[in-house]
Amino acid sequence: MNQASVGSLELVARFHEVRQASLNHCRPLSIEDHSLQAEAFTSPPKWHLAHTTWFFETFILVPFLNGYEPENPRYEMLFNSYYNGIGEQFPRPKRALLSRPSLEEIHHYRSTVEAAILQLLADDTHPARENIHARVRLGIEHECQHQELFFTDIKYSLSINPLSPAFLAAGAPKSSDGATAPLAWSVVDGGLVSIGHDGAGFCFDNEQPRHPVYIAPFELAQRLVTNGEYEQFIADGGYQRPELWLADGWNTLQRENWTAPLYWRGSEEYTLEGLVSRRPQSPVTHISGYEAEAYARWAGARLPTEQEWEVAASIAEPAGTHVVRVHPEPADSAEQGLQQLDDACWQWTRSAYVPYPGFSPAEGAIGEYNGKFMSNQWVLRGGSCVSSPGHLRPSYRNFFYPEDRWQFTGLRLARDSAQDPS
Repeated sequence: MNQASVGSLELVARFHEVRQASLNHCRPLSIEDHSLQAEAFTSPPKWHLAHTTWFFETFILVPFLNGYEPENPRYEMLFNSYYNGIGEQFPRPKRALLSRPSLEEIHHYRSTVEAAILQLLADDTHPARENIHARVRLGIEHECQHQELFFTDIKYSLSINPLSPAFLAAGAPKSSDGATAPLAWSVVDGGLVSIGHDGAGFCFDNEQPRHPVYIAPFELAQRLVTNGEYEQFIADGGYQRPELWLADGWNTLQRENWTAPLYWRGSEEYTLEGLVSRRPQSPVTHISGYEAEAYARWAGARLPTEQEWEVAASIAEPAGTHVVRVHPEPADSAEQGLQQLDDACWQWTRSAYVPYPGFSPAEGAIGEYNGKFMSNQWVLRGGSCVSSPGHLRPSYRNFFYPEDRWQFTGLRLARDSAQDPS
């Protein structure tokens, strides 16, 4: 068997694995849960199942499979997220109104498109074979991103219910809480370094091209800020002190009446396992970039730049196998070095989401994937407890608006190093 055939088999296996994972994630849901959409920034689970299928159909089957007829021509508009080059989109805030097609019809749509994709992948003589494989891989990674969004979207939608319903039954009892270890710092030398994806394997276009940057010496906290530490910030009037906040952050705080992280309920915290007692040792999560920035100022530190974060993460020891969990776990008080890089919370940086030098989006509508969002957003690095294991690499650039809180977002402190000659 030649190398190309082996590559095709691996792609098919990965395609099956990811497509099945989306269905597995939905198993705890009721029929009614599949249509939940509490706010415009969330999407119903049923829509995620359909949209990821639409991606394969629109960007692979329609242009490359001769004679392919779409399952339903109106799906092109119904499940288009933001691709203006494709055409009209159904209004995002109204996705919960799409009771039709039914969940059963969506499952049939998925099966139909999957069969057609497998037919296309089996054609080793197709003249666009290389492009097809690249787009199927992008579609797979796109679906992994939506699997993470599935968890955060359903968490937000379920949290609105006064019953505080659990998505999953509580797991095994957590180990007894010990004292949080004092915050330690890792010193990172400055100099001219390169960042951006390097080497084999998939990456998104916004991770390239690899390029040199100059970094002054700095120190990075070895773990994330905890709930207990964040409680001290609140107790010290953190949400009432405008001098700690960026102007836009203070205006957002006033408008939204923020007084604590998103899911805090007194001494409890809403999780995908329902309402639980908040653990002081766990990393604080579901905070905005503005809250992260204010805390860092209060703590006499700052947020890292995305370049600093990537350089530090690139020289850290690999964390091992990532296991998807419904809530981040505390750091190991006995462990040394950088912890919680990619298995707890996405970490806000102080960097604006802008293109790397030399970045050029792909031609056509598929070029809208990342490039057109490079404005007014902040970069987050690392990964979260619900991230796809395949996305946990130092070069991965996540991005959200600084007021967003429904993702598993936390913070890691940084500070200028005493070695800095300036």
